Amino acid sequence: MDIIKHIQSQTSLSEKSITNTVKLLNEDCTIPFISRYRKEMTGNLDEIEIGLIVKLKKEFESFQKRKETILKALEEQEVLTPELKDKVNKSKTLQELEDIYLPYKKKRKTKAETARKNGLEPFAKIIMAQRSDNIEFIASQYLNNIILNEDQAIEGAGFIIAEWINENIIIRNRLRRIYQQKAVISAKITSKTKKLEIGSKDYDKAQKFKDYFDWDEALNRCPSHRLLAMLRAENEGFVKVKVAIEKEDALEIIDQRIIKNNSDSKQYLEKFIDDAYKRLLAPTLSNEILQKSKEKADNTAIEVFAKNLKQLLLGAPLGEKNVLAIDPGFRTGCKVVCLDKQGNFKKYDTIFPHPPHNDSALASKKINELVKKYNIEAIAIGDGTASRETEELVKNITFKNEIPIFVVSEAGASIYSASKIAREEFPKQDVTVRGAISIGRRLQDPLAELVKIDAKSIGVGQYQHDVDQTKLKDELDTVVSHCVNLVGVNINTASKSLLTSVSGIGAKLAENIVAYRDENGAFKNRTDIKKVARLGAKAFEQGAGFLRIKNGKNPLDNSAVHPESYSIVKKMAQSLKVKENELIGNSKLLSQLNIQNFITDKIGLPTLQDIKKELEKPGLDPREKAKVFAYDPNIKTIEDV
Repeated sequence: MDIIKHIQSQTSLSEKSITNTVKLLNEDCTIPFISRYRKEMTGNLDEIEIGLIVKLKKEFESFQKRKETILKALEEQEVLTPELKDKVNKSKTLQELEDIYLPYKKKRKTKAETARKNGLEPFAKIIMAQRSDNIEFIASQYLNNIILNEDQAIEGAGFIIAEWINENIIIRNRLRRIYQQKAVISAKITSKTKKLEIGSKDYDKAQKFKDYFDWDEALNRCPSHRLLAMLRAENEGFVKVKVAIEKEDALEIIDQRIIKNNSDSKQYLEKFIDDAYKRLLAPTLSNEILQKSKEKADNTAIEVFAKNLKQLLLGAPLGEKNVLAIDPGFRTGCKVVCLDKQGNFKKYDTIFPHPPHNDSALASKKINELVKKYNIEAIAIGDGTASRETEELVKNITFKNEIPIFVVSEAGASIYSASKIAREEFPKQDVTVRGAISIGRRLQDPLAELVKIDAKSIGVGQYQHDVDQTKLKDELDTVVSHCVNLVGVNINTASKSLLTSVSGIGAKLAENIVAYRDENGAFKNRTDIKKVARLGAKAFEQGAGFLRIKNGKNPLDNSAVHPESYSIVKKMAQSLKVKENELIGNSKLLSQLNIQNFITDKIGLPTLQDIKKELEKPGLDPREKAKVFAYDPNIKTIEDV
């Protein structure tokens, strides 16, 4: 099966859409670029659909690579027959492939391998054939200086047979179905936990998992959050988690496949079957299904984390306003900073309005003075300790003009304030000042500030440290990229962190863009972007449409219209006998356009519709406008609810 057919079998997407998307991906095109600027090729696929193709493409390529590795290993062992090669090539899943390879896999020293070296494999075949009625007598023929008696011979043959049973693909698949349908997951308290002293740190920690000290339920009904909680409890050493099916069900399946008659072999085979299941199959298959359930739970949890992160990143920006930001606190005081419209740091002070200092009069006076001096247009208060009390203090201050007060999430602010990025931005300020600055900037533009923090540190979900960290990082990086490119980036003011997430740019080119800006001043047009060191044609193609230039020579440079489509806009303007800048933002003129007239073999209706929409409102921020949020002043304790 080729990659296109594989992806098609896993989705409802058309062959043409998949083929063209795979072609674009192979040409190093990014998901945001393909989704936005190659709609004709993909059949108007969105980022989620393209992301699915990326995922399935990676899986298929990894699967093919594993096939090649296995074929090479089989060839080196000189066991690769045409039939075996055909089986490997026709395998459709990784599980099926690994089952085929299992008998040939290089093993550490096993009981079966030792028995083979002692010459017992022919004896094992006789027992499996089930045609002899005196197994003990036959066993006596296999004695030597290592195998000293019949019991040892039978035991050794049993180890070989147990291995054969374990490697039987039909048996493994039938048992897998039973595990999928009937497996029970259980968690039991460990002896270590039972010995913990009441009141100790570990005892208190263990109590968070007390629901799982004696727990069992059907694995296929266990929700992702509960499975992750049980596994966390096991990692902490408080419980032992086990997955099992009824042993009788498993033995019956193996018996049906192995035992053919009532010969003398039967009594021995039953023992070997029991050993094969207990020692080999049960541990392997229970771990396998637990791992699959964990992967499913991870995917469910990561989906929630990604959704939460997207909501945070696309939070409503206040925009370019002078902001006073407060990182509230009791004993150590409230850290106050003033920022200009571009988020530049202007002033820092500390006030002590709350216990144990209670100097609210001086605190109010200082805030009022700072508001006047720096022409403050909005106040941001962190939502951590003393947030409610600080909000109440500020609301009771009489300002000359009405100033909106916003409560801003502090999630990850402490991580940022101690980070390398923060030290580079504010080398002369300590962590407390940097934290307050971050709170203020989050109000001005949440996306621009939050991209500086490792997405996992923002606190996007309860079990984010328990899921597959590579998968989590990949998914969260995808979300960050989606949000940054959806909004667009002002190339003349964006931080290195923000530029890094732009389609086709990455960390090194982001660094080069900032260096070019520092040396040459602001970019005047999108063509200037090509002058950045090591930024070639492909990077320009992928990123230009997402990089904006405000107040530049060409108003299209501050829009999502890609430079490759500027000639189309020119033709549109010419068709109405107006200049291009007259067309931008002019709904009346744009309504007179018949965009069907501009369809070419490369540019179709979807792209033309996007261009027209962008011309109507160039550079429109898709995020909502910031709204003032306030707690109910009458609710201060749980009893007030």
